Amino acid sequence: MEARNLIVDNYFGMIKNLNPDVKLELISRISDSLREPFSQENDSWKKLFGAYDSKQTAEEIIDDLEKSRFTNRQLENL
Repeated sequence: MEARNLIVDNYFGMIKNLNPDVKLELISRISDSLREPFSQENDSWKKLFGAYDSKQTAEEIIDDLEKSRFTNRQLENL
């Protein structure tokens, strides 16, 4: 079976028991998405994962984190 068919089957399995109004809303949204221009460089997926955007380099971020660490741990004598 093709990977595309597996994906379609998985999605259909999730939605087949939904309320008809919900299904119609999904159809409407999918139809609307087909009218939008497609771009391979679409970064909308980043919104799903809380992508972090910074002008700092990774090394600068690590350095800032390390500098901000502190401890107030007090060791007890045994």
